[in-house]
Amino acid sequence: MKKFAAIVFFDAFALMLLGLIIVMSASSTYSIFKFDDLFHLFNSHVFKVLFGIFLMIVFCFIPYELYREHSKKFILGITIVLFLTLFLAPNIKGAGRWINLGFFTFQPADAAKLILIMHLAYLIEDKREIITNYKNGFLYLFFWVVVVAGLIFVQPNVSNAVLLVIISLTIMYVGGARFKHIISSLFFSLVCGGTAAMIFSHSRSRILSFIESVQTGGDLNLQVKQALYSLGSGGLTGVGMGHSKQSNLFLPEAYGDFIFAILGEELGFIGSVLLLISFVLFFLAGIMIAKKTRDQFGQLLAFGITFSILIYAFVNVAVATGLFPTTGLPLPFISYGGTSLTFLCISVGILVNIALSNNILLKTKTVDTEGINN
Repeated sequence: MKKFAAIVFFDAFALMLLGLIIVMSASSTYSIFKFDDLFHLFNSHVFKVLFGIFLMIVFCFIPYELYREHSKKFILGITIVLFLTLFLAPNIKGAGRWINLGFFTFQPADAAKLILIMHLAYLIEDKREIITNYKNGFLYLFFWVVVVAGLIFVQPNVSNAVLLVIISLTIMYVGGARFKHIISSLFFSLVCGGTAAMIFSHSRSRILSFIESVQTGGDLNLQVKQALYSLGSGGLTGVGMGHSKQSNLFLPEAYGDFIFAILGEELGFIGSVLLLISFVLFFLAGIMIAKKTRDQFGQLLAFGITFSILIYAFVNVAVATGLFPTTGLPLPFISYGGTSLTFLCISVGILVNIALSNNILLKTKTVDTEGINN
């Protein structure tokens, strides 16, 4: 288990270092234009990365069993925070998602994702005998998914809410829920979510423009169009670190949601593929940790964390390449940001702790078995 813990830790660490380099390149022109300081956003991101690494190390040593004991308090707390966000958070680009605490801006959706994974892992373990029962088992778990995802949805934060439902239902399926219950709930969620998404102007315009581009073969929105130019100009090996042209204010959110395009331009097709491989490697190591964990809570928590990081990474890449509608989701460990990176690092720390804790248990079991045999 130690080797899988090492892979997870150093993979995340390497991705954050790569993110620092790409953020520096992608944000420099904007920093000069907006703040008259070449390193303004980069310096901010350096602090966030260092703080994230600190949290990652700290959470490596916090026993993951504690989250089982307090998951109900966590889920109730984040539900209240999400509810208050509807009234306290300012409307930014059509969505109220951030709480400004003066010295720190906080996006509750990032915390809610991790806390819901914890709570589902606890509930599935607690109700494993009746999870196949739709009324008494499955619906109780799905209730929390609807509450948390629903509050995120109405902020509005459609993309995070949709992915949270998909992640949650996947965890429930892995935990033993019936496939027909998963499919029916997913279909219900997508129909209701898709219908409600058309109410919000920003999500409606993104969805309709994407559908129109697919039907007519026309141009996608400005961000995706510039992202494709960026990826195409990178070629096989890229134009070199720091030599991106699209980061010169041609590509909006170049250092955030669309940072993969800048990475592809500077590192080329080879660099882009290696990045995707690193996420797959992280996923495989996380799955092995989940597989070798002795208790179901730890298994599902490890799986949920691992799967959520992978799906966010590939959705971000799919958006940058025009395969999905624009979502506003960051590329894990790479994109500029604070709250997302903070909870990603906490998640990695928890995953490492699960691996190390079960490694000790496996060693203890091996020693006991050898003692009995002798």
